[in-house]
Amino acid sequence: MFVKIKDILAGKYPDGEEVQVGGWVVKNRSSGKIVFTVIRDSSGEIQVTTKKGNVCDDALREADALSLEASTIIKGKVRTDPRAPGGRELVATDVKIVGASRDYPIFGEGHNPEVLLDLRHLHIRSKELVAIMKVKDSVLSSCREWFRASGFYEVTPPIIMSSSCEGGSTLFELKYFDEKAYLSQSAQLYLESLIFGLEKVYSVTPSFRAEKSRTTRHLAEYWHIEGEMAWVGLYEMIDMLEQLVSYVCNKTAEERHEELRMLGSDPEYFKNLKPPFPRITYDEAVKILQADGFDFKWGDDFGTHEERQLSMHYDKPLFITEYPLEVKAFYMKDAGNAKVLNVDMIAPRGFGEIIGGSERETDLALLEERIRKQGEDPAKYGWYLDLRRYGSVPHSGFGMGAERLVRWICNQEHIRDTIPYPRTISRFNP
Repeated sequence: MFVKIKDILAGKYPDGEEVQVGGWVVKNRSSGKIVFTVIRDSSGEIQVTTKKGNVCDDALREADALSLEASTIIKGKVRTDPRAPGGRELVATDVKIVGASRDYPIFGEGHNPEVLLDLRHLHIRSKELVAIMKVKDSVLSSCREWFRASGFYEVTPPIIMSSSCEGGSTLFELKYFDEKAYLSQSAQLYLESLIFGLEKVYSVTPSFRAEKSRTTRHLAEYWHIEGEMAWVGLYEMIDMLEQLVSYVCNKTAEERHEELRMLGSDPEYFKNLKPPFPRITYDEAVKILQADGFDFKWGDDFGTHEERQLSMHYDKPLFITEYPLEVKAFYMKDAGNAKVLNVDMIAPRGFGEIIGGSERETDLALLEERIRKQGEDPAKYGWYLDLRRYGSVPHSGFGMGAERLVRWICNQEHIRDTIPYPRTISRFNP
């Protein structure tokens, strides 16, 4: 039976007890009669000492032949040694190479990022990416915990759609048998239909945006955490979003303290992040930018530079509400004065937008008019408009980019390292 390295390092097995570990070689050096190997499994790394006299000659040769990323099975006795990484090591009693690894193409540091993306299927094993994937696992699981505890039902909306949700310019088109279809930009429209039976729903699905953006926070394919709630107005939803984000950050920092420290993040900040978060209106945000010297006019939408500047004024996530109607999607509720009842959540320290949401428009005539202004035919949205014809209720919803949230929590420069295989404007391989 295999044991996990983290359990050895944690003292679960006393000195002298023989255990068996399966893992991959991180480094290996030999002096002929003694071999020092560091191996890893999914839980951690440990040093293995293989010494002539403790193992048979064949096992010593196997240990000497271990190379970077070779897989191996090692039997050994646990020993406390303050000089060893983690303070404990294995004194090998048997070593077996399972899968050889000759001339491993990623060696040392300083590789060109594009080379590492070409070798993503191998680079995904790196200590940093493994740590990020563990953090992401905690983010997704804690999101689901919060939704379930808050009375939401998880649902499974489609990702093949017949019409646009966020605008036609960013749609990925595909042939669906003999018809034209699109990959989902958002599950929102379908989630809205589900609240009429379930009231509070959420989904975790892939979304696709054909945005020709080469920024550090855009992906063509990403994971979308979306919620929709009947009988909930914008500001009640903002209260809920504070609770969701703080819960996810607190729980993730508690579970992944070591990983976050290794990645250069501050787990104590995320562990202690609590509501309330600052809230300003779009009008107030415009005044801040203008006071900071930005040439920004009312009616413009915020870009990367504007969001970064605004976030620098706060040490918590920032909610910005009531944007101009003309820069937002057709389904956002008209607030009057050429504004909509919407909210964006901007992460601090320049990490940008993480959540976008709104109260949804329930006026059928207004919806039809705004769909036409978007250049679309309301008939294509017939099923969606039916939701306003038959028992419509006030409701609100939001979408949160999983990778953007993980990027902020992990303090990563580029979003491409928050997903196993990033899809961008220039890359869909491997």
